[in-house]
Amino acid sequence: MFRRRADREFRDAQQAGQAMLQMHATWPAPDFARPAPDPAPPAHAGGIGEVPDFPPADLRAPSRHEVEGLMMRWEQPLVIDGEVRACPQCGAYRDWIVFSMRDDTIWLRCRAGHNTAEPRLDPAWYNRNSGPVDHFHPTLDDGLRYLGH
Repeated sequence: MFRRRADREFRDAQQAGQAMLQMHATWPAPDFARPAPDPAPPAHAGGIGEVPDFPPADLRAPSRHEVEGLMMRWEQPLVIDGEVRACPQCGAYRDWIVFSMRDDTIWLRCRAGHNTAEPRLDPAWYNRNSGPVDHFHPTLDDGLRYLGH
């Protein structure tokens, strides 16, 4: 019973794919021989060199200069070069917040709020172990609250 439904779904997906390929085959090819026209210079409302503010500031995503860094939660013990990393102030060895800063440094924050740099980690390690960015936080406290610290 389940096999028939799976076969039918597969057949429907194949037919939809074939229909899409046929649709693309009928589209006219772009004319690469004719160069695109040069865009008209923008009309400025103000003086020379003034560029309008587009899109408005409230619709813009933060630029990379406004982002101070990335953070993720690391609940299990953090093992670096074969040794478990512990907080130098309180000895905690799990439940870290890991920060990847703009200056390519990695910082660790334990549950007690102690911050320490970790020179043996780099942004490549952070990128391999973190998930996609799912939230932007206006302040550090908002980010820590979101991560449960």
